[in-house]
Amino acid sequence: MTATKSASNGDLGGASAGKLPGRGRRVRGCLRANLLVLLTVSGVAAGVALGLAVRRPGGLSAAEVQLFSFPGELLLRLLKMIILPLVVCSLVAGAASLDPAVLGRLGGWAMLFFLLTTLLASSIGVGMAFAIQPGAGAADPSLAKYGDQDGVPGRKEVVDSFLDLVRNIFPSNLVTAAFRSYATVYEEDKKQNNTGLVSVAEFMNETESTNKAVLMEPVGKEVEGMNILGLVVFAIVFGIALRKLGPEGENLIKFFNSFNEATMILVSWIMWYAPLGIMFLVAGKIVEMEDVVLLFTSLGKYICCCLVGHAIHGLLVLPGIYFVLTRRNPYRFLWGIFTPLATAFGTSSSSATLPLMMKCVEENNGVSKHISRFILPIGATVNMDGAALFQCVAAVFIAQLNNVSLNFIQVITILITATASSVGAAGIPAGGVLTLAIILEAISLPTKEISLILAVDWLVDRTCTVLNVEGDAFGAGLLQVYSEKKMGQTGNDDLLEVKTEAVAASKAEGVEEGSPLIKQNGPAHLEANKSCEKESVM
Repeated sequence: MTATKSASNGDLGGASAGKLPGRGRRVRGCLRANLLVLLTVSGVAAGVALGLAVRRPGGLSAAEVQLFSFPGELLLRLLKMIILPLVVCSLVAGAASLDPAVLGRLGGWAMLFFLLTTLLASSIGVGMAFAIQPGAGAADPSLAKYGDQDGVPGRKEVVDSFLDLVRNIFPSNLVTAAFRSYATVYEEDKKQNNTGLVSVAEFMNETESTNKAVLMEPVGKEVEGMNILGLVVFAIVFGIALRKLGPEGENLIKFFNSFNEATMILVSWIMWYAPLGIMFLVAGKIVEMEDVVLLFTSLGKYICCCLVGHAIHGLLVLPGIYFVLTRRNPYRFLWGIFTPLATAFGTSSSSATLPLMMKCVEENNGVSKHISRFILPIGATVNMDGAALFQCVAAVFIAQLNNVSLNFIQVITILITATASSVGAAGIPAGGVLTLAIILEAISLPTKEISLILAVDWLVDRTCTVLNVEGDAFGAGLLQVYSEKKMGQTGNDDLLEVKTEAVAASKAEGVEEGSPLIKQNGPAHLEANKSCEKESVM
């Protein structure tokens, strides 16, 4: 009996001893797999703590703030350096690797998803603004000094804004499009002032009495900021043209594929510097804040309206759409892209977050390269859910500040204009503020109130960017599920097939020497993704 007990105790002890190392290995494996995410979360928290610790009553000088934020500035520069080759190469390779009919289907579904989610975001913004009434208590006019007065856009007609959007789709110079975009501005028309028909005094008296801006004329200019919309359109069309070349274009397609893979390796290196850079970006913004109490007491309802709206759309609406259409856990998908979401919060730039988002959706969420590298650059350009929601809140907020009652037609105008103008919003910090003037002009509200929006834009714009990139990622995830269902129905991976004459001549050679996208997204790759999902569930 004693021997039996001792033997059984020994068995139990051996089993428990065997389980502990096994659990330890699993914990270490989990920590190792999520190390970058944990470091990024720690970077955000450490940035907040560091910023609060460094703040002092007098505030830091501009030179001190610049030195303090230097590590964060390096991260921004590294990410922006990668954007141009990544967007062009990924879109050229993606467009060249897809059948035109499939390309149109993918692009059509993506644009439909982006349009619907942006309309939903705009509707949530208007609804939240009418429910919370952020402009009911007048904001302190002195808050305008906290905003960048140079950042307030000048008067601009709605028609000119949409014409500029079309002009940017067709850039006149691709080299210039890499760092400049086209914009229409209004300047003084000196010719009318020197007509000689009347004296200057009479002319000025007539102008003042009629109160008409007769001396202003539209002038087209190249302004700072990458014309990423024009580059996206060119890259897609160029990729389709390479596909039409057949075997003659295969070498160039392989070049863009290789360039793209090398760029992603650089991105993986930058990702390990991201936690440190994010820490100093967040800390630098906290140090720059002046009277935080005044900002939050006077504009607290406006900030609350924007943040709650972003939370509803980002944590309920987008995950709900993903779950209904895929029957998969959306929050596990969100965990897989947490690093780019934190980077979006730190950098406040959806374009700068693009390289990290591509890397994470492919490696953590099993999205195929031909989908992520085709859809995400388009989403970073045209999908601005966060910006549309914030613009609607801001428009209603400014209307309430000026005691303007918005009728049904004006509300519809806000929804449509916010959705349409967000397409042309630059994926840079404060890009949404620049398009807010279009909405205000459409409903005849003064643009000078934008200075109040700029006072707290450092916070609201960060949550806008997080929502923008989250919408892009969910769009890529939905298209991945759509492509998998399509392959299951047809029994043939037409989404990944590169049809050239050389491939048609020899199937075996086509599998070995064709586009690298075929190798990594075949049935074996899909089985590997499914097995990874099962392990994560376990």
